[in-house]
Amino acid sequence: MNTQTLTSPEADDLLDSPVILSKDVILVIDDSPCLLAAILRKYGYTVFTETRSQNAHVAVLDHQPDLILLDINMPGEDGYSVCKTLKASPETCDVPVMFISARNETLDKIQAFQVGAADYISKQFQFSETLVRIETQLNQRRLQKRLMASEAQAREKSQQLSQALAQIQETQSQLVHQAKMSSLGQLVAGVAHEINNPVNFVYGNLTYIAEYTEHLIELLELYQQALPNPTPEIEEKIEEVDLDFIEADLPRLVGSMRVGTERIQEIVRSLRNFSRLDESDLKSVDVHQGLENTLVILQHRLKASGDCAEVNVVRSYSDLPLLECYAGQLNQVFTNILANSIDALEEKRKRVSDGLTDEAPEITIETKRVGLDRICISIADNGEGMPESVRNRVFDPFFTTKDIGVGTGLGMSISYQIVTERHGGQLSCDSGLGQGARFEIELPLRAAKVGASPHLQDSGYGGEPSMTPTNLVEQQVS
Repeated sequence: MNTQTLTSPEADDLLDSPVILSKDVILVIDDSPCLLAAILRKYGYTVFTETRSQNAHVAVLDHQPDLILLDINMPGEDGYSVCKTLKASPETCDVPVMFISARNETLDKIQAFQVGAADYISKQFQFSETLVRIETQLNQRRLQKRLMASEAQAREKSQQLSQALAQIQETQSQLVHQAKMSSLGQLVAGVAHEINNPVNFVYGNLTYIAEYTEHLIELLELYQQALPNPTPEIEEKIEEVDLDFIEADLPRLVGSMRVGTERIQEIVRSLRNFSRLDESDLKSVDVHQGLENTLVILQHRLKASGDCAEVNVVRSYSDLPLLECYAGQLNQVFTNILANSIDALEEKRKRVSDGLTDEAPEITIETKRVGLDRICISIADNGEGMPESVRNRVFDPFFTTKDIGVGTGLGMSISYQIVTERHGGQLSCDSGLGQGARFEIELPLRAAKVGASPHLQDSGYGGEPSMTPTNLVEQQVS
């Protein structure tokens, strides 16, 4: 900082040591500022003047002074009003104000300090004393600026630490997800494989069982026709086993076995399609098939059970082209959102079951095309909805409204990353208390092939997608 030493004889007579003057900016607000300004400039200060009190605020904003010297008696607003206005403004409140006035009454000084003055000097002053008091205020202003700069640095460091903490949390979420999905993905593959083989064996033999059963019944009927009068022992056995019922029920039993095995095959097929364990790259898939596979996996949670009514699923599918995406990961997004919607309907399902309301619990799935190169998938429920404080944090890592041990707060955060980072899409939530919740997934038809982010390396995102069946998938905020 450039400095100047005050060494005039008048000053040295009054001071024990010279005053080190800085070249700070001073704004003089006075109807006759010329003399005072000229003296201050002589000692090296940068001085601006303003003679109209109504322009004081603008002048402070324009010149950014380090100190304001303010007169009380001016045309228009007096100095008290000017000081009060400056102290009320966030842009000017930190600049110190020194009153320099001909008034010397104690009440004048008290009023000046009440409106925010830092000092008060009567105009019958020794200039050496004034210089010392000006420098005192400027020194305080410099210290104040340093403090403000230190606070700004502290805030910046705090922000950096917050960002680092958020990044650590995100990394932790990926590590937790990686460990979980790795084992569960293998579980899905093993379960699907182990179930598929014996089921196929049973299903393949059901055709022969049905054929053999039909032949045996035909043969039995021929025997009955050839021997209309069986022995007492045969009649007793026919009555004991209820032969007529067996003849009627056996074909139905074989048909039920066929339906059951077909259902198991459908579930296995849905598991394989849902997990896409053999697909590690972008694939063109039918979005509606992915949604339906997910609903099959979640079917047990949609059905009525105990004191919970059934959840109605309303589909409104548009004619969509194939979507290029990481199918397994996208199915996980569908599962997380649908599972949360089912959780959100729990109270309504109980009220319907108890006869307290006629409004059926409902999930609406809509798909539509947006422009030429994007699609939108909307999943909405008519549950209780969520307040703004929850909605604003629904995609934050580790945020959950569920009880401890029920949810870890990863599901929706990971879903958001899958949609935005892996597919270049958008995932949004619209909800309010009593208005249900609507999640919208907007995706480009052709996703850009991108590598995993630094925090997704060697995880379920970085390479082959690892997905899970419904009751093993992480569920988060309703």
